[in-house]
Amino acid sequence: MRAVVVAACWRGEPGTGSPTVVVDDAGLSDEERARVPGDTGVSHAVFADRSGPVVRLRFFTAAGELPACGHGTLAACVALEAWEHRAGRDTDEWRFAAGGREFSGGMTPEGAWFSAGVVRHRVPADAGPVLDALGAVPAGPVYAAGTARERLLVPVAPDALGPLAPDAGVLAAACDAAGLLGCFVYAPSRARWFDARMFAPSIGVPEDAANANSVAALAGVLAQDGPLRLVVSMGGSLGSPSRIRAEGFPAGDGSARVRLSARMGPARDLVSGFSVRGRTSRGRRGARSRRG
Repeated sequence: MRAVVVAACWRGEPGTGSPTVVVDDAGLSDEERARVPGDTGVSHAVFADRSGPVVRLRFFTAAGELPACGHGTLAACVALEAWEHRAGRDTDEWRFAAGGREFSGGMTPEGAWFSAGVVRHRVPADAGPVLDALGAVPAGPVYAAGTARERLLVPVAPDALGPLAPDAGVLAAACDAAGLLGCFVYAPSRARWFDARMFAPSIGVPEDAANANSVAALAGVLAQDGPLRLVVSMGGSLGSPSRIRAEGFPAGDGSARVRLSARMGPARDLVSGFSVRGRTSRGRRGARSRRG
C-alpha cells in the first residue's frame, strides 16, 4: 500500500500549505480509511483507486467520508504524477470520479488543477443561529453555496477575520441543524484577492488550512456578474499559510462553473509509513515528484 503526503496549496516554503495524505487504495474498509488522518497527523486523507481508466477518489476525515474535497483532489494530482513518473510514464492529466460525477484534472508547471464543477447558491432562510455560533457580523450578503454539500459564505470586514474564535461544539450543532458543512468567512485584501478562514467542526475539522471547494463556492457566487479569476489566502491563523486560485464562468441559470488550481508541494513518501490493522504503507524516505 503506497502512501504519500502532499503540502496542498502551499506557498513555496516548508511549513506552508495543508498536509494531505494520498493513498494508492488497497481495499481498506471505510473504518480503516477514517483512521488514516489521525494515524498520520493530517486533517484529510484521499484514496485513489487506479484499477480502471477513470481514477476513483474517496475522501475521509477522522469523522468519516466526504462527498468531495478540493485540496484533496489537487493533492491526488501530485501523487498520481509522482507514481506515474516512477513507473516510467509521463502522464499529467487524468479523468476522475468522485461525489457522483466525472471530471478532469492534472498538473502544469504552475501546479495542480481540476474542474470543480457547478456551484449553486441560495439565500438561507435563517442564518442567525449559525452566525451567532460563529460570532461574526456579516459585511454583506450571506449565501449557502457549494459544488456538493453547502457551506455558509460569510463576508466580514478585514479586521474582523482574525479575532474569530467560535466554540467548535456549538458551531457544529448549529451547522448540523442548518444542514451546512461549515462556515467560510472571507474578507477582501485587494481586488479579487481575499483572506479567508474555514470552520468545519461537523466533519472533524475545527479549522481548515486550505479549503478549495469553499474557494470554488465563492468564485461561483461572484461569477454571476461575469467571468472572473480570484485568489484566496488561508491558513495563516494555523501557522500553515496556503493559497488557492479559482476561475468562475457563469452558466446562465444562476449557477457557475469553476476551475480550481494551486501550487503544490512535492509528493513525499511517509517517512515511517503507517499501519492500519496490520496493513503497512510502503515508501522511501525523501522521495519526491518532479514538480512542486
